Amino acid sequence: MLAETVCSAVAVAGLGIAAITAYRKRYLTATRIAAYALVPLGLVMTGVIDWLASSAFSLTAWIGFGLLGVAWLLFSSTRTIERRRAGRRGTTGGEDRPAAAPAASAPSLGSAPGGATPGPRAKAGRAADEDFSDIEAILKKHGI
Repeated sequence: MLAETVCSAVAVAGLGIAAITAYRKRYLTATRIAAYALVPLGLVMTGVIDWLASSAFSLTAWIGFGLLGVAWLLFSSTRTIERRRAGRRGTTGGEDRPAAAPAASAPSLGSAPGGATPGPRAKAGRAADEDFSDIEAILKKHGI
């Protein structure tokens, strides 16, 4: 009986604060306050408060909450262990392998097939390669 009275008083006080906030033209905030104020009243009317009050003094309920806590602890610890193992697998294998096959050759920028002279696009390609020399130097510096 006391819980219902307290929840009703909290709801009325919250609705009063919401009304004052709405009077100050802060409608969004007033609506949010009214929503929070109606939660305790809704819990009382649905019977959740009675259930909580009866289970708060029940030894069986507290043992059940303890078992739920142990189950959650076991679940979260196994997830943590799985993530650590997956993290180790992801970092160890890739560092030792080269990015390209050892026998791979560099692309040639030589003359066109058949001995033809390179056209204007080939000359522009060479100029673009020269522009990337500073980027290549930075990548080599970092070992990439």
